[in-house]
Amino acid sequence: MDPVTTAAQYRTVVIEGCDGTGKTTLARRLTGEHGFSHVHATRTPDHLDLTTRYLHILDTDNRLVMDRSFVSELVYGPLQRGRSRLTWAQVLDLAEAVTQRTGVFIHLTAPADIVHARLLLRDGQGDAPDALTALLAAYERAFRTLTDHATVITIDTAQHDLRSTG
Repeated sequence: MDPVTTAAQYRTVVIEGCDGTGKTTLARRLTGEHGFSHVHATRTPDHLDLTTRYLHILDTDNRLVMDRSFVSELVYGPLQRGRSRLTWAQVLDLAEAVTQRTGVFIHLTAPADIVHARLLLRDGQGDAPDALTALLAAYERAFRTLTDHATVITIDTAQHDLRSTG
């Protein structure tokens, strides 16, 4: 099934995956074709409470697509800073808030060599394939746990025409 059609069935869509998997492309299509409000989450400064920030974002009546979110903290935090600023209990509370909004988590993935090639094409640079392999594996682990608590759909964007645009 087409990733856009799949995601559009929900009121809230949280799109996650490492850079180059097509998160922003999917978010832009949901915004343009299905009227979602688009929130592109950037790194929250250390002094701000992540749980409160994301609960505030989720407190809207609009259809919402989140282009990266709190799941990224579970992945990038340990790999880049040695720890996540969120506990699993906090993440599960946030996942429940997504679920209550008739939400879904879309886990975008692709083989590391394809992601690397996309990043080179898009940015002229990208993480080395071994670093991308670690990121992809960390997302896989996070979503394996999250699947027990929320609806998660994993889409291999190498199998779909959903290339990253930035």
